[in-house]
Amino acid sequence: MDEAARQFFHQLVTTPGVSGFEQPVQRVVRGYAQPFAEQVETDLHGNLILAANPTAATRIMLAGHADQIGLILSHIDEDGYLYTQPVGGWDPQQLVGQQMVVWSKRGPVPGVIARRAIHLLDEAERNKVVALKSLWIDIGASNRQQAESLVEIGDSVTLRLNHVELANGLVSGPAMDNRTGVWVVVEGLRRAAKLGLKSAVYSASTVQEEIGLRGAQTAAYSIHPQIGIAVDVTHATDSPESDRKQQGTVKIGAGPVIVRGPNMNPGVCDRLEQLAQEHHLPIQRVALGRAASNDSNVMQISRGGMATAVVAIPNRYMHSAVEVVSLVDLDHAAELIARFCASVSDHREFIPQ
Repeated sequence: MDEAARQFFHQLVTTPGVSGFEQPVQRVVRGYAQPFAEQVETDLHGNLILAANPTAATRIMLAGHADQIGLILSHIDEDGYLYTQPVGGWDPQQLVGQQMVVWSKRGPVPGVIARRAIHLLDEAERNKVVALKSLWIDIGASNRQQAESLVEIGDSVTLRLNHVELANGLVSGPAMDNRTGVWVVVEGLRRAAKLGLKSAVYSASTVQEEIGLRGAQTAAYSIHPQIGIAVDVTHATDSPESDRKQQGTVKIGAGPVIVRGPNMNPGVCDRLEQLAQEHHLPIQRVALGRAASNDSNVMQISRGGMATAVVAIPNRYMHSAVEVVSLVDLDHAAELIARFCASVSDHREFIPQ
């Protein structure tokens, strides 16, 4: 990963983009991609679509969703405390005691999310899983009027955005789901264009995946590709209490994951595995017996159907403040996708026989 690509990753994971509020992230992507993408367009839904060799008959769609889970401000009480609704799938216990940021039109407003101290909880409350509605955000306001001078109903809220470097090339922080996927599809497009293309390649930084795969559905309809690869995170099972019998063996740093199952086109998966072997790129394989809960789900059934695959980035502690991924896995995923795009000349070779 060169320095420009590393800086792009840093910008992605430190920029807010709750579902429905992805514009800041899309501006980062646009700034990085404009020097090498032949087309850069944003649709009415907010998807940012980059293209290389767009006039070719065979079209490949690469999708990484730009949105992250977050909160939306729904109430300010008389004392200036903020109450929220979840955007995406939160475990409320992950939020207790976290530093938060309200992304106001006036600028970022720091706060903390809390509940009553353990000293003040009775035994029943101590043994009960906390509910999000029982948590509030304290921005230091003295009353509602002061709070309303800083924030307003409908503002998005995220965990404090940052990332720390761990040992062995690992990084940790919020929003790895799925800024890692955005990085891979954009960097994959850049590398594919340098290799030379016989097909059109469209990299879509999609919106609103966390609330129902919405952006990928509209982007796929507009692009009308015959082949698609979704890049998202998947659960690493190399940490304690993981169920490898059901989720497979997935190790951080051992390469991106190729998913096999009914949501995937076997020819596309075969090609990815073949190219990984030819170019000495480490990969892992897992099985999924249902439609995936990522962008590949809606991509596969867009219009007349799409030959889809998932390239997944191993991720520990998903949907938390301390998600962990490997930069080496990202780099290998981008290279694998670039090699795949450069290898495709005719989508008909992926029609199941």
